[in-house]
Amino acid sequence: MPDSAGKPLGPGLGCSAGGQGLARRRRRRWVRGAALGAAVFLTASAGIGWVVYAKLNGNITADEAAAAELARYERERPTSLVRGAQNILLIGSDTRAGQGNRQYGRDVSGERSDTTILLHLAADRRSATAVSLPRDLMVDIPGCRRADGSRSEPVFAMFNRAFEVGGSACTIRTVEKLTDIRVDHHMVVDFSGFKEMVDAVDGVRVCLRQPIDDKAARLRLPAGKVTLDGEQALGFVRARESLGNGSDTDRIDRQQQFLGALVNKVQSDDVLLNPVKLYPLLDAATSSLTTDPALASLRGLYQLVRGLRDIRTEDVQFLTVPRKSYVYDANRDQLVEPEAEKLFARLRADQPVAVTAGTGQVSGGSGQETGKKGPSPTPTFRGNTADEHTCE
Repeated sequence: MPDSAGKPLGPGLGCSAGGQGLARRRRRRWVRGAALGAAVFLTASAGIGWVVYAKLNGNITADEAAAAELARYERERPTSLVRGAQNILLIGSDTRAGQGNRQYGRDVSGERSDTTILLHLAADRRSATAVSLPRDLMVDIPGCRRADGSRSEPVFAMFNRAFEVGGSACTIRTVEKLTDIRVDHHMVVDFSGFKEMVDAVDGVRVCLRQPIDDKAARLRLPAGKVTLDGEQALGFVRARESLGNGSDTDRIDRQQQFLGALVNKVQSDDVLLNPVKLYPLLDAATSSLTTDPALASLRGLYQLVRGLRDIRTEDVQFLTVPRKSYVYDANRDQLVEPEAEKLFARLRADQPVAVTAGTGQVSGGSGQETGKKGPSPTPTFRGNTADEHTCE
């Protein structure tokens, strides 16, 4: 074969040109094949991702009934004072209905809130304050819609009666009446869901000052560092008469200790940033959650969690609303004033509070109250931070 100048090409060069053309055709086929493979992989991955998303998204139960009831009373509800701050009511239900809950007692027609925590998230998402509301606290419960459609009469009774009478909507209205704090979101979790979430993070380690051998709580644990599985954790946070001094104060202290340890476990293991670790937790959590419609989706929960993952453990605080024995019944509680209102006012205004492990209810106050000029000192309440619950 001649070249452009009419000179013949060497035999090797003719074969080389043909080989180059063949190589180019093979490369094009390989590129097309690789592109097709990548497309199949991405499509499959997207399909798997969609299946996972749909499953988790479908796990969550939207509390539509509560939303409708709260909308009915919108005009009497408090307004939010600070944009971006969030108040979330966490309700632990003691229902015996449903799989995994019947072993804790007979299935009764009503259920009560076993644990209730008002979680305040600062607008700048640099701190979180969890306020426990004792179930024995005597409060004004408004008239509420019952499950059968009838309406109850307003009553002065134990706090956990609100959930028994009218579910989450009645509990929210009771909390708002008590604190004048707007509840933006709520979550309800039962015994089974609590256990599954603990097991999903491979247990939570707590530090016990003395061994526990308690048949009623189904616990037998040594003193020192102990990793609790879901069943053990449930007994640890629920037991009242058989652990500690038998008081609700002691039970709430243990709940706060455990929640602090759980926060540490999730942050130290980077659970929120690791999909492999996060999926089991999300699956367990979403399967057991009943939330307001705004949170009843992965997108809603993600937007909430995204603002929590950067809060330092020392800035996650646990405290109990200031209270004392009820004047007419030592087995019940009542608020301590003006300390309780001082706490509620700080939360409403998204102002900081401090906690101490001391026995006092509150110290400090505003400059106006003391007659002094200058910035108001931060009130200090009995409580702990999540950082103080670490096992070192």
